[in-house]
Amino acid sequence: MRRNPKELGRLQKRFTRRALFVGGLQAVFMGGLAMRMRYLQVEQADQFRLLAEENRINIRLIPPKRGEIFDRNGKIIGQNTPSYRIVIVREDAGDVDAVIANLSKLIPLQEEELERARTEMRRSAPFLPVTLADQVTWEDISKVAINAPALPGITPEVGLTRHYPRYEDFAHVVGYVGPVSDYDLSKMEDPEPVLMIPRFQIGKVGLEAKKEDLLRGKAGAKRVEVNATGRIMRELDRREGQAGADLQLTVDADLQQYVQARLSGESAAAVVIDVETGDLRAICSAPSFDPNLFVRGISVADYRALIEDKYRPLSNKSVQGTYPPGSTFKMITAMAALEAGIVGPNDTVYCPGFLKVGSRRFHCWKRGGHGHMDLENSLKQSCDVYYYDLALKVGIDRISEMARTFGLGIRHDLPMSAVAEGLAPNQDWKSRVHGQDWLVGDTANASIGQGYMLASPLQLAVMSARIATGRSVTPRLVKSINGVEQPSGAGEDLPVNRNNLQQVQKAMFAVSNDRRGTAYRSRIIEDLYRMAGKTGTSQVRNITAAERAAGVIRNEDLPWERRDHALFVCFAPFDKPKYAVSVVVEHGGGGSKAAAPVARDIMLQALYGGTPPLEAYPVADRERIKEQQKRLEGDHRPRARPDEKDRA
Repeated sequence: MRRNPKELGRLQKRFTRRALFVGGLQAVFMGGLAMRMRYLQVEQADQFRLLAEENRINIRLIPPKRGEIFDRNGKIIGQNTPSYRIVIVREDAGDVDAVIANLSKLIPLQEEELERARTEMRRSAPFLPVTLADQVTWEDISKVAINAPALPGITPEVGLTRHYPRYEDFAHVVGYVGPVSDYDLSKMEDPEPVLMIPRFQIGKVGLEAKKEDLLRGKAGAKRVEVNATGRIMRELDRREGQAGADLQLTVDADLQQYVQARLSGESAAAVVIDVETGDLRAICSAPSFDPNLFVRGISVADYRALIEDKYRPLSNKSVQGTYPPGSTFKMITAMAALEAGIVGPNDTVYCPGFLKVGSRRFHCWKRGGHGHMDLENSLKQSCDVYYYDLALKVGIDRISEMARTFGLGIRHDLPMSAVAEGLAPNQDWKSRVHGQDWLVGDTANASIGQGYMLASPLQLAVMSARIATGRSVTPRLVKSINGVEQPSGAGEDLPVNRNNLQQVQKAMFAVSNDRRGTAYRSRIIEDLYRMAGKTGTSQVRNITAAERAAGVIRNEDLPWERRDHALFVCFAPFDKPKYAVSVVVEHGGGGSKAAAPVARDIMLQALYGGTPPLEAYPVADRERIKEQQKRLEGDHRPRARPDEKDRA
C-alpha cells in the first residue's frame, strides 16, 4: 500500500524530533557521567588512593572547654588544666587484650583503671575512644607515640581536666565535676552526643551541677584520617566548639579562706552577706573536703573516711542544714507582737523563771527568773518568759507570717545543692502534715525558736540583713556571667513599721554593747564598727522535771552529740549596716560562748578587708586574738575537734 507523500513527510519529521530528543538525553547523561568520573579520578584521586590503601576517614567530637569560675576579685576557683592520657578505640585495636598487654610493657597500667576502661568499652560505641591511663607523664606519651605501629587503636592525647586550686575552701559552694555515669544519662531525655564520650566530665553537685548548661559549652568536631592500625595520619578539617561561660561569684576568696580556717575543728557553718546588695561574701561549712578527689573518681578508702566522719564533711550545713533557731528567733516574735499592736517597747512582763500554760510549765533559761522585762531588756538578757507571753497573745499564724517576711521558712533560689526551705509552722501546716490540732504549747515553743521551727544558717543571715536594712534583701551568689552583671538582691522595703524595726535594732545593739547583754564579751570596741547581734542556744534533748529539780547537766558534762547547738546572728556597723553574719556551731553549747566570738571575728575580718587591728577587740581578748591571728595566717590545717579534746 502506497502512502501519501505528505503523510510520509510528517512521519519523517516526527521521527527526527524523537531521535534528537533521545540523543540529547544520552548526551546529557554521558556528559554528567564524564564529569563525575573526572571528579572522582582527578580531584578526589588522593583521597581514594589513601582509602584504597586501607585508610579511613573518622569524625570525632571535640569536647568543649568548660567555663571557669572566679571569685568577686577575679581569683580563680575552678579552672581547666592540661591532662595527658592514653586512649584506645576498640574497633581499631582488633584484639584489645593483646594490645593492652603490649602497652603495659611500655608504661605502668593500674588494674583498677583497666577494669573501668573495659566497662566503658562494653557500654560505648566501638568507634569511641576510651581512656586506659590518665594523668600520664610526657615520657610515657613519648614511648607510646614511638611505638604506635605496634599498638593499633592506641592514641596518646592531651585534654583538659578540672582542678580546684582553693581545695577545701569552696567545696560546698562550687562542688565538683566527675565522669558521666549511667545514672546521669538516665535523668536526661535526649543526652547530647558529647556526653557519650567516656569520662567526659559534668557537674555533679554544687554550682558545677546547677550551672552545668552554662559551664559545659557546645562540642566541636574534626575529620581525621586513620590508617589500618588506627593511627591518625592527618586532620582533614575541624569545626571548633563553643566554650562554656565563665562565672564570677560574689564570694571573696580571701574572706572565705579565713572563715573556713576560723571554723576549723568544729562542726559548724557561717554565712556573710552584704546587706546593701545581697551578695554572699562568704558561705562556709565545716569540716570540708578536697573536691579534687572526686574529679577522676574517688577511692573507696577516701570516700569511706568522709561518710563515716560524724562531723559530716560532705553535708553543706550552711544551706542544707536546718536547726531550731533558738533565741535568734525572738526578734521575729517581737516584730509580730509590735506590728499587731499587742505590746509597746516599754510594756513589761514579769518573769519568775517560768510561765504556766495549762498544767505545764514553760521554763526560762534563768532558773530564778529575770523579774520585770521590757522589749530591750528581754532581748538583751534573752528572757524566755517574755516571749512566751507575747506569743500566746499574738498567735502562731502571725508569727509564722512574720518569719516568712524576714526570709525564714522559704527556699532562697541559689545555684547550690540541697538548699533547704526550713520551716515556719502554723496551724494549717500541723493539721495538713501531722493530722493534729495546733496546741498552745506549740506556740510557746515556737516563740523562742524551738519546737517545729527550723532555719538554715543562710536563712538566719538573710533575716539579719532584713532586720538591719528594712528591705527584702535576697542572697546572690553569681555576680556575672561572661562579664554580664546579674540582678542585684538589694530588695524592696519590707511591709513593716520602721519605728517597730528600730526598737528591735536598738535591743540587738544592747545585746552586744550593754554590760548585761549576753554577747557583751564578744563586742567590737571600734566605734565606727559597733555591732548589733543576738545569741541563741538550740536544745537537742529534752530536759526532764527530775533533771531540773536536781540541776540541769552542763553541756560540758554531756557527750558531744547531746550538747546544745550554739547560734549567733549580727550586723555591723550599727549606724550604717554593711554586713550581716550568722554562725551555727553544732553541739557547741551556749551561743554567747561558742558562736558569738566566731561571728565577731568574721565580722571584723569582713569590715577591715583583712586582719583587723587588735584595738578593735576588748582588752581582755587581745593576747588570745594575737595568737589566733598568727595561727590562722600561717596554718589552715584542721585543729583538734571538741570531742577529741574531751578524750585528751
